Amino acid sequence: MNIIKKNRFIKNIGGLKLRCYIPFWVLLVPPCFMLWNCVDGYSKGSENENTTKDVYAMNYDVSRLDDSEENTQIKLGYEVFQNTSKYIGPASTEKNKAYTGNNLSCTNCHLGSGTKPYAAPLIGIIQRFPQFRGRENKIGTIEERINGCMERSMNGTMMPPDGKEMEAMVAYLKWLSRYAPKDGKIKGEGFVKIDIPQRAVDLENGKQIFTTNCVLCHGKNGQGVKALDGHGYQYPPLWGDDSYNNGAGMTRVLTAARFIKANMPFGASYENPILTDEEAYDVAGYINQQLRPKKVNRENDFPDLKKKPVSTPYPPYVDTFSLEQHQLGPFQPIMEYYKSEYNIVKSK
Repeated sequence: MNIIKKNRFIKNIGGLKLRCYIPFWVLLVPPCFMLWNCVDGYSKGSENENTTKDVYAMNYDVSRLDDSEENTQIKLGYEVFQNTSKYIGPASTEKNKAYTGNNLSCTNCHLGSGTKPYAAPLIGIIQRFPQFRGRENKIGTIEERINGCMERSMNGTMMPPDGKEMEAMVAYLKWLSRYAPKDGKIKGEGFVKIDIPQRAVDLENGKQIFTTNCVLCHGKNGQGVKALDGHGYQYPPLWGDDSYNNGAGMTRVLTAARFIKANMPFGASYENPILTDEEAYDVAGYINQQLRPKKVNRENDFPDLKKKPVSTPYPPYVDTFSLEQHQLGPFQPIMEYYKSEYNIVKSK
């Protein structure tokens, strides 16, 4: 006895009536498939989902969210991310919430609201935490990582981990990460790799590249362009009092060069870069030789000094290379030293 239910319909073709039978379960497949593809919730991707679909092509438009309590929190997190100074910085009307010390926004570094490949995208970031961080030499939470940015890139102070704005930012990051695989690993994570020139930074060439390619947006003095609404920047300052401080990761030449290569000047991407690796290297060195705010207690970074990146521009070090070489290279001799002495392979 056939236990599969069948649905019968009659179709008239050229006056000939045809009786057709379709298994009941077949009728369920299209609506179920459409429902699955319309769901915009928190379901996590499969382990190999990042190889079967492009996470960057998914929906990250917060304007499509309704006003439920959960989505309202996500939208607040997005607003804090986009207009950081307005909510938790110098432009905040609640002075007890002025945690950032400059007027930068998170999206000034995490481009496209955290969704651009090789611009430190935040898709999948939630799945990658807790995470070991060499700078603190311990396993840290996502809240601690955000506060690391607060003290360095934002030149400010830590937010309460259970504060309204912190919880909203984490909610936004969870929402961004909903299509990422279980391990959070995606194509375009972090920054693009470059072939590191086997020489020191050429500061004169870096200045020339800045003048030719960067002045239009960032200004001849690197002070950026304010946003039209007066909150934050359309194009951020690259040095000076309102920029990231000298404890931020972007002060490392190799980190900055990798970011610049796939994202700068405006219009560049990892698929269509504008600068060569050597040009990105030189202009990164030039930018990071300019004056910027000082991070206090930098000497406490990297308790295990062997884990300190070779282009960290401030001491102490566990090697005998000069401060100038750590700031401007050449970096290969430093890398070779750590490989031979400690069997540690360094890339930044």
